[in-house]
Amino acid sequence: MRELTIGKNDQGQRLDRFLSKTLPLLPPALLQKYIRIKRVKCNGQRCQRDQRLREGDVLQLYINDEFFDQPREDNLFLTLFQPKLTVLYEDENILLADKRPGLVVHADEREKVNTLINHIQAYLYQKREWNPRRENAFAPALCNRIDRNTGGIVIAAKNAPALRILTEKIRDREVTKKYLCAVLGTMSPPEGRLERFLRKDEEKNLVRAYKTPVPGGRSAVTLYRTLRSRGELSLVEAELLTGRTHQIRASFADAGHPLLGDGKYGRGEVNRRYGETRQALYSYFLRFDFPTDAGCLSYLRGKSFQVDRVPFVETYFPEQAAPERKNGPV
Repeated sequence: MRELTIGKNDQGQRLDRFLSKTLPLLPPALLQKYIRIKRVKCNGQRCQRDQRLREGDVLQLYINDEFFDQPREDNLFLTLFQPKLTVLYEDENILLADKRPGLVVHADEREKVNTLINHIQAYLYQKREWNPRRENAFAPALCNRIDRNTGGIVIAAKNAPALRILTEKIRDREVTKKYLCAVLGTMSPPEGRLERFLRKDEEKNLVRAYKTPVPGGRSAVTLYRTLRSRGELSLVEAELLTGRTHQIRASFADAGHPLLGDGKYGRGEVNRRYGETRQALYSYFLRFDFPTDAGCLSYLRGKSFQVDRVPFVETYFPEQAAPERKNGPV
């Protein structure tokens, strides 16, 4: 419990407005709840959210210490009173989230609070599985990332050993990730391998693809198979053998089959005709292969996971049942 004494400059304010300025990390809905359930008292008595404070009033605040911190990038998850998260799978070590398109995974120059990692940390904090004040350095972290406008499976580690193991396994290609994408045209051949060299322009956040090695270019290999063609669109499954920035988007565009809705590498006139502003790309399938020792995560060896639905597949290929459908781990 902490106490605050109201001074001359704070008198006359409404209780809830004073507290919202004093505790910027405390979500407004949680503040109202705390007042209602008497975790906020004034001079030892129950108080009302709209009562006016007087000089000399003493507020008793039965509120967790972390809400008294100043806002920083690493504690903004506290402001999320109702984290929005689709949990595909969870155990004591990991969490698999089905990220919705449009949500950024980490904070960037445009968004600091509404990020996937903040929603995950808020979710675990509210479940009392993690509290930053009881940790020296560790915070739940993402093991892989996908673009803002791409949807699909993202792995989060709940503890340091899981983070270390998964980072190594992803680096060593012991985790299989498959994507669904809607591309323009028909792939020829319908199943194959795209091999490109990708070079990123950091200033423009744009990747250029080349068929032969170029200075600064990195090898990118993508396996693909066509699942269905319908009109001018094809539903294609892609598997990454390398993990380069914008690999699927740049590689398919260079092959003459850009993704529907892709604003960087696609065809604007087609995207506008369909009314699509996000690339039709979804990380829909994940398998933990683990041919080598996986320590505390060995129980995941051979387990696979798949999302329940892919919105653009339902829109453009409603008759297509997702391949290798799995409801939870197998």
